[in-house]
Amino acid sequence: MRLPPGPTPVAGGTAELLADADRDGSWMLLVNGTPQSHVDLEDPTHLEFEYVRRLGHVLDLAGDAGTPLDVVHLGGGALTLPRYVAVMRPGSRQRVVEIDRPLTDLVREHLPLPRGARIRVRPEDARVGLTALHTATADIVICDVFAGARTPAHLTTAEFATQVHRVLRPGGVYGVNVADGPPLAFARRQVATLRSVFREVCLLAEPGTLRGRRFGNLVAVASDSELPVAGYVRRCAGDPMPSRVVHGEDLDRFTGKARPVQDADAVASPEPPEGVFSR
Repeated sequence: MRLPPGPTPVAGGTAELLADADRDGSWMLLVNGTPQSHVDLEDPTHLEFEYVRRLGHVLDLAGDAGTPLDVVHLGGGALTLPRYVAVMRPGSRQRVVEIDRPLTDLVREHLPLPRGARIRVRPEDARVGLTALHTATADIVICDVFAGARTPAHLTTAEFATQVHRVLRPGGVYGVNVADGPPLAFARRQVATLRSVFREVCLLAEPGTLRGRRFGNLVAVASDSELPVAGYVRRCAGDPMPSRVVHGEDLDRFTGKARPVQDADAVASPEPPEGVFSR
């Protein structure tokens, strides 16, 4: 691979690829100084970020191990999870919607994809790209979209979740990264929003974040079919930083009286505290 060029202008500001001094063959993508992705070129199954590992669990348990899936990724970054799926589930068809074409070009030039990966990237807004997809054509949809360090408001609503539901095949699974901090009002409304569209919802998160002690990334999972909660529990408990799985009555208590978000009252996810992403 060619050495990255240093700070590079992209549509969303300035991107930079930095070598991971602690792991050979690994790179960190920063956009405007915020870590967006981590990629291990020698082992694409290595997921460095804790919340990305939880999304990996969702992907692993969405169907029989090793079988190909139709996956839609909303948000691309350095294509960490598409690389993971390409290795863990060879032959999978993957569609990525990433609005920042120059960012994708930078990543593809300097961080080559696994051999044989079927990954197609569309340079569109995530909601626009999702709406353009045919009904019932995806086994799983993953949403991990940031403008700067915040999820755009139009990707947080019941109307948006309804479009995800439309694109999923019966029994398909939606996994979404929800960034929030105390008092977790945004996350509670996101759970209420998903519950207004899908029959089954659960939440995967680090205990300190769930208790409102710190800002962090929670992974919400939704489907019309029963979710493999026991499988999530086993995998999350075995992670380097174990996380909890909240569902059923515990999720009722977490959600409380939070109301679903509609397009008319949507806001972006909260701004992270200064220094929260420092390594």
